[in-house]
Amino acid sequence: MELLKVENLSKIYGKGETAVKALDNISFSVNQGEFVAIIGPSGSGKSTLLHTLGGVDTPTSGKVLIENTDIYALDETKLAIFRRRQIGLIYQFYNLIPVLSVEENITLPLLLDGRKAEKGQLEQIINTLGLADRLNHLPNQLSGGQQQRVSIGRALISNPALMLADEPTGNLDSKSSYEIVELLKMFNKSLRQTLIVITHDERIALQADRIMTIDDGRITKDEVLRR
Repeated sequence: MELLKVENLSKIYGKGETAVKALDNISFSVNQGEFVAIIGPSGSGKSTLLHTLGGVDTPTSGKVLIENTDIYALDETKLAIFRRRQIGLIYQFYNLIPVLSVEENITLPLLLDGRKAEKGQLEQIINTLGLADRLNHLPNQLSGGQQQRVSIGRALISNPALMLADEPTGNLDSKSSYEIVELLKMFNKSLRQTLIVITHDERIALQADRIMTIDDGRITKDEVLRR
């Protein structure tokens, strides 16, 4: 079943002679439960694409449909709500709130939405991520790998339709990188979480169901590795 549909997506920064086309008329779709890796050289448009899919960076033209909702047809308030409930974002540098504890960082999307965490779900996520003994710690009391686990928990807590990860292992050592990728794969398979990962690491890309290559704002290759 198709979960994400991208139609003629373009993003242009600047105007006139100084204009830069970061995304150039991109179209593709992703099915529910699929794990897609997006690769390409620096400056190719990978992160711009991910942020546009996540409702963070408004496109110049084109559509992004998630579960048949055209997200950029929503007003700013409705888009913020949709993003909080249906899209989980994982960043390379974690983007945790430094004054909030591990538990507070994980449950932040629910708190912003006026909801409380369901105890069983929260416990399952925390235990799976290996954070049960770190709940009251602040981000600066954690290792890089632990901070990224918190970031994953925050992205998962709303049970979003789509998980987006921008270089999730780019700031980690090899052991932590392996553990983070294994966790993302586990949630992708066990919860049927649709997962799109931006990565420079070929080893991570080869574990995906599908690899999309982007260069100069265009998809130059779309290869299915496994179904």
